[in-house]
Amino acid sequence: MKFENSGLENQTVELSRLDDIMERLGFVRAGQWDYERVTYDRKYVVKEGTYYLRVQGYAIEGDVDSRYALIKLLTPILGKHYYPHGVEYGEDEHFPSSLVNQCQNVLAQVKSEIEKIKE
Repeated sequence: MKFENSGLENQTVELSRLDDIMERLGFVRAGQWDYERVTYDRKYVVKEGTYYLRVQGYAIEGDVDSRYALIKLLTPILGKHYYPHGVEYGEDEHFPSSLVNQCQNVLAQVKSEIEKIKE
């Protein structure tokens, strides 16, 4: 499921500040990066299963492994984990409305934090 119009798509943020924001809000980047892309995941375990809210971005300046990179964010997505196959993000998936609301709230917090550092 894509979270269109979250206000995050096309935002640009310096990587170290983005790492701080995402960590404070429960997202993990861990080893999910290469020199050009980053992926932040937040795990939700609910009665219906395990889900991941994913925020991705790519470097428009610098490299992710360096001390400086300017990251442009993409549209956030929500997927359901199926053991042992992985996470499915398809439109055919059912996502509990309470989970979708939680994700929208967290994404609004991310947007708010990014706006604060840009002021």
